[in-house]
Amino acid sequence: MPHSHYETITTPDGDFDAFCALPETTPAPAVLILQEVFGINDNIRGLAERLADAGYIALAPDVFWRIERRFERKDESGLADGFARLQQLDFDLVPGDLTATMARALAMPECNGRIGAVGFCLGGTLAYLFAATARVDGRGPDAVVSYYGSAVNQMLDLAPRVECPVLFHYGANDPYIPTEKIDEVERAFAGRPDVVLHRYDAGHAFSNWDAPSMYDEQAASTAWPRTLSFLEKHLR
Repeated sequence: MPHSHYETITTPDGDFDAFCALPETTPAPAVLILQEVFGINDNIRGLAERLADAGYIALAPDVFWRIERRFERKDESGLADGFARLQQLDFDLVPGDLTATMARALAMPECNGRIGAVGFCLGGTLAYLFAATARVDGRGPDAVVSYYGSAVNQMLDLAPRVECPVLFHYGANDPYIPTEKIDEVERAFAGRPDVVLHRYDAGHAFSNWDAPSMYDEQAASTAWPRTLSFLEKHLR
């Protein structure tokens, strides 16, 4: 079992928590795990521990900390609560929080100086935002994986600022992200061989094993090895 604890992330307007899972062997690359609207819950902690098992330092920042610290809901029953927090989320402040988390990860003695991110749902959008905006001492992340980020296509003006390799996962039957929106993302990165986009015969949140009506085992079990392979290629 990976060793886990909470790290304190410092920003100009306050501190917040990030769940951290450490691999058995360090120094190692760090990967930010970016949350769904359910918060840092069992699913996100489980994903962090999976990444630690794969040899990465996993750090999951509490994105809703200004609204409600350590907010978490388990499954679909918490969607309304999650969306209510999402509507209060100040997207102008989030990039600073993600950059602060990146800086903290790079400063950890266990980190070897390589860093990436994997985000789901809300976190899929935040992973894209992280790729475009997070810079520490002039350098950005080394690789980012975005699962079904529903607002990515609203931020395609940031595409030229995405300097690192990116892997996008989308459900072809996602009620929140119609095909034409996925097509827009694909077109925005056409000609970028380091940007890969996969579509699955699945709906939204297909990776979340705590949300039975959304979870699609076949899609999830295809996307996760692709995610690990992508991180291995760019962070090792």
